[in-house]
Amino acid sequence: MKFIRNSLRFRIVVTFIGIVIVSLVLTFILQNDAGKNTPNDAMAAVAEDVAALIHLIDDPEKLQSSLQIFEKYGMNITLVNKQSEVLAALPEEQVQALFEPGRTKAVIFNNKNGTAAVGVPGGTGMDAVLMQNDFAPLFHTLRERLLTSLLTVLIIGSLLILLMSRFIVKPIKQLTAAAQKMSSGDLTVRLKYRNHDEFGELMESFNQMARELQKIDSIREDFVSNVSHEMQSPLTSIRGFTKALQDGLIPPEEQKEHLEIIYEETLRLSRLSDNLLRLASLDSEHHPTSFSSFQLDEQLRKIIVLAEPQWSRKDLNMELELLPCTMQADEDLFDQVWQNILGNAIKYTDAGGNIYVDMRESPSGVSVHIRDTGKGIPQEALPHIFDRFYMVDKARSSSLKGNGLGLSIVIKILKLHECTIDVTSTVGEGTEMVVMIPRKRLST
Repeated sequence: MKFIRNSLRFRIVVTFIGIVIVSLVLTFILQNDAGKNTPNDAMAAVAEDVAALIHLIDDPEKLQSSLQIFEKYGMNITLVNKQSEVLAALPEEQVQALFEPGRTKAVIFNNKNGTAAVGVPGGTGMDAVLMQNDFAPLFHTLRERLLTSLLTVLIIGSLLILLMSRFIVKPIKQLTAAAQKMSSGDLTVRLKYRNHDEFGELMESFNQMARELQKIDSIREDFVSNVSHEMQSPLTSIRGFTKALQDGLIPPEEQKEHLEIIYEETLRLSRLSDNLLRLASLDSEHHPTSFSSFQLDEQLRKIIVLAEPQWSRKDLNMELELLPCTMQADEDLFDQVWQNILGNAIKYTDAGGNIYVDMRESPSGVSVHIRDTGKGIPQEALPHIFDRFYMVDKARSSSLKGNGLGLSIVIKILKLHECTIDVTSTVGEGTEMVVMIPRKRLST
């Protein structure tokens, strides 16, 4: 019984019946009020015309026959004077008005119980004409027919809404069934619909949600797979070398070299875990940010100085062209942006190459250009370089201690600050990354 009460179909039917019943009650109330007010103006016009006809009839017998004919149509017509008893039941003020000297217009008497009475003055030496019409039977008949019609509408309408509610509720049942399948792990479920109404829009939104969830699930699976692979590789190396050292399989003169490998692999794991934690934090809606004003040119200069051991070791030529610029942002996060971009430029530029860092001002903001003369990136790889764990050359990236998360962190930080990045590259010539900082992020 509780299930029936909670059913949308049940509520639709009950709502319809309730509306019809309320309409029925209000209609009867209005009809009862209307029954108390007869069409007085029309009655007055008819009474005046009837009085004019009666005054034209001189023969008493013909007059009586005429009155009987009018009586067949519900009009009780009587010739009256001031002493007529029939006037005793009518309001005295209106009776006196009927016999006022010189009056020609009809007098409408207050009616009760659906009976209308109209008096027409007779003129000099003539009796007045009193016409009474009982509308009660007519109103009773109308009420009966109205009641019958409304009850018929109620019954037929209830049956039809009971049948139609099935089609109204059907899309909701489809949505419920699809949601249950999705909750059980089936993200391939899709809803078919033909109508582009509100239910159609709801189903399309559900399908869009299912597609996005399927995409997210695919990304999650790839993410887990990549994380497992990235962690398994250094762990395997560490486990193998420590076991060999433990079993005495490595000569003492080679142990230092193997310990160095173990140390590098632990650093690799540490970098991977740090990057994963940073990405997880950036993915959340509540990543802690501390916006402050700082000199962008000084920040870039500091990052380049800190990276001097790396680019000096490869004998790279570093050229700077910086502009004084103050911006509002999270300084620590932007440190990470420049470290990752500049680190990639140093990493993938051969010894003796060049790296150019310059800033340019435009009406829309300030752009930072970091260009190298490295090996470049193939055109087919450019759309994917910001994907997590994506590496253009996995073998080369592994040897250069990469895990494919650096640029993913960069794009997350830039989006957080409403900045953009554009990448152009030519294989064999080098790569240029342009970070665009909008004017609203700059301090004037």
